[in-house]
Amino acid sequence: MNSDHLQLLVTRTMPFGKYKGRLIADLPGQYLNWFAREGFPPGEIGKLLALMQELDHNGLSDLLIPLRQR
Repeated sequence: MNSDHLQLLVTRTMPFGKYKGRLIADLPGQYLNWFAREGFPPGEIGKLLALMQELDHNGLSDLLIPLRQR
């Protein structure tokens, strides 16, 4: 993980599915947990979803607050 990945969580939107158009950082925990159970998609979007799920699961979502203010 690097700071570029964290910045992408607050700028990249979900490209498909029920939450299409929503920032990855704003996806609900149960949706991220579903991906964790069923499998993350390939490529960058899957890596970002996995990172966000890990942050959310461990209660670290507040780390993104300073990045949202940029």
